[in-house]
Amino acid sequence: MLSNLKTIILLFIGILFLNNPVGAQQNKKLVSYLHIYHIDSVYDEVVYVDTAHFEAPNWSYDGRTLFFNQEGRIYTIPVEGGNPTLLATGVLKNCNNDHVLSPGGSHIGISNESAAHNHVSLIYLAPTRGGMAFNITPRGPSYLHGWSPDGYTLAYCGERKGNYDIYTIPIKGGDEVRLTDAPGLDDGPDYSPDGTFIWFNSERTGSMKIWRMNRDGSNQQQMTFGEYNDWFPHPSPDGKYVVFLSYDKSVKGHPANKHVWLRIMMTDGGEPQVLLKLFGGQGTLNVPSWSPDSRSFAYVSYKLIE
Repeated sequence: MLSNLKTIILLFIGILFLNNPVGAQQNKKLVSYLHIYHIDSVYDEVVYVDTAHFEAPNWSYDGRTLFFNQEGRIYTIPVEGGNPTLLATGVLKNCNNDHVLSPGGSHIGISNESAAHNHVSLIYLAPTRGGMAFNITPRGPSYLHGWSPDGYTLAYCGERKGNYDIYTIPIKGGDEVRLTDAPGLDDGPDYSPDGTFIWFNSERTGSMKIWRMNRDGSNQQQMTFGEYNDWFPHPSPDGKYVVFLSYDKSVKGHPANKHVWLRIMMTDGGEPQVLLKLFGGQGTLNVPSWSPDSRSFAYVSYKLIE
């Protein structure tokens, strides 16, 4: 539900500028929209709108709360909307849009770029009730994307000597394990709900596609084909679907402020289906955002207005 007059007004403004072209974006103001897309009813619900730039919702384990990053901090908001609440994370004040909740919901893994570490992204864990965070990855840049269902392992994209690959590390710390070594960028790892597979995106075949591998890095398989550049696959908790972000084939990387598509496919493969076309990209669907019952997922879209 739209929770207040401010939200209603901003939503109306966004509708008026729905077809705003991507060009001529300078001197325009950005409006951020937090959505919940309901799979069964094919209903797209806006639950929060603000002129602040926020990104990348996670859905809480109990189904009641969404987490997102805004201006370097992590916030929570009820799934029905309302006013965001700042999550206390100690010294972590430059959080980026790569954050993941633990399987039991007690902790959140956060990628943070602090001045103390030359603004290089490292991964930390903090209680979801708020509290001091502690470092997991001593090396960076490291961008968190997945947490194993058994709770013991984190999966992330790491840049080491100019190469971006998929790594895992125990939550108790220790040596990281490199899972990919193909030429080109590998990014966005997320575990299947049974922990058997890690889904990720890779440009090793010349354009960005969705891939899947065993959790130890073996048996790496391409899962999407065609004309899109595909990013950030997220399997549903019931194991049936994977939702992901797609750019036009002409777009390099995963920039903000582009016309993009949200697409869905069965986890055993097949032709993906388009759910939505929207204005977004970076910040829209970077992290796992499915509801615990697999009936909905959260995402962010944007509008540029005069």
